[in-house]
Amino acid sequence: MLLPEDALPLPNLLYSRGRPGRDCGGVQGGASSKHLSNQESAKDMSVLDSHTKSCHTAGSNGDVQWCFAQVKGTLDDDVTEADIISCVEFNHDGDLLATGDKGGRVVIFQRDPGSKTFPRRGEYNVYSTFQSHEPEFDYLKSLEIEEKINKIRWLKRRNPAHFLLSTNDKTIKLWKVSERDKKVEGYNTRSENGSLIDPVNVNSLRVPTIKPMELMVEASPRRIFANAHTYHINSISVNSDQETYLSADDLRINLWHLEITDQSFNIVDIKPTNMEELTEVITAAEFHPVECNLFVYSSSKGTIRLCDMRASALCDRHAKLFEEPEDPTNRSFFSEIISSISDVKLSNNGRYMISRDYLSVKVWDLHMETKPIETYPAAENGNREGAPNRIRSVCRFADFIGVILRLRIGSRHKLYKYYN
Repeated sequence: MLLPEDALPLPNLLYSRGRPGRDCGGVQGGASSKHLSNQESAKDMSVLDSHTKSCHTAGSNGDVQWCFAQVKGTLDDDVTEADIISCVEFNHDGDLLATGDKGGRVVIFQRDPGSKTFPRRGEYNVYSTFQSHEPEFDYLKSLEIEEKINKIRWLKRRNPAHFLLSTNDKTIKLWKVSERDKKVEGYNTRSENGSLIDPVNVNSLRVPTIKPMELMVEASPRRIFANAHTYHINSISVNSDQETYLSADDLRINLWHLEITDQSFNIVDIKPTNMEELTEVITAAEFHPVECNLFVYSSSKGTIRLCDMRASALCDRHAKLFEEPEDPTNRSFFSEIISSISDVKLSNNGRYMISRDYLSVKVWDLHMETKPIETYPAAENGNREGAPNRIRSVCRFADFIGVILRLRIGSRHKLYKYYN
């Protein structure tokens, strides 16, 4: 499923600024005022549920028919810039869906447990919401740093809590999302404001008791990874060892350990000595889902490089190069822009890779570098006739989000293509 930002997958998730929060019909969640703002205003969030018998059915002629399963939020025309969703990401089992917006907020939706018996009807309720990033200003370079969430990545669950990484242009944060439905009462060693009582005034020790309370969902930042990227971060990817992750900007890729915030290792650096000699930039990067030493990154030249971290500390030499030879008859002034890869994804078994450029989606076999095994058109009519007009608009720089579930392609003008 490779989708642009303006064609989000079902369920379509819309919410207004200042009103993110809990669905009154879903899991009771919340947080302390320290971590989750707008909790009270979240109760006013308008929820529209439009249920149908099936979200993926076959018509009388055998064609696949699509319909909305849910619409979350209000369908207002006056949507502000901060309300626009910039990224979406399911966790590994599909029970949670995290969305990030241009206002720096992360909203997590939880799948209704009752809908698990209907695998084609995934109904989600708002589980938690928190402000991940705030706008900042780089005084050294006199640049504003937007709060927009560029990427969200989930870590595999190892305990009752959930962990996810979120990033804007410069800073990556590790968040812990946990539930609390019990509280401890009966301390006689602390005062009501939480301060310790002088032991001289304590005549006996009282055993505290655990009492049930309303379910509370808390989101707290556990790690903040900053000051490692000169250029805007476009990708983050968690390694299969669940201990390290990579972050990529336009010219460099860094390797991080989840427990170390003040040090990262530069594993790819394509910045030339003279910036006038710059010919390409990094557009996306991702770890191999099985082999923890392998990762791929794509470039604006339409190439994908597979690198092995065992070869050297700085992966300036690739192990494999995936590039489709260009037909000389199709060369034009816009060829380089059209061939620029906007996203790359690896299949769950690590055998196949999907890349998205402006006009097509290509499926690669990691054992064959010379050409893709499949090519699917992603633009209108699948040709280049209308490309120059579309390229002249700012829409050519829209991001394309990729998740492999068979193959679903988002295109312009609200088109959505599905390949089995």
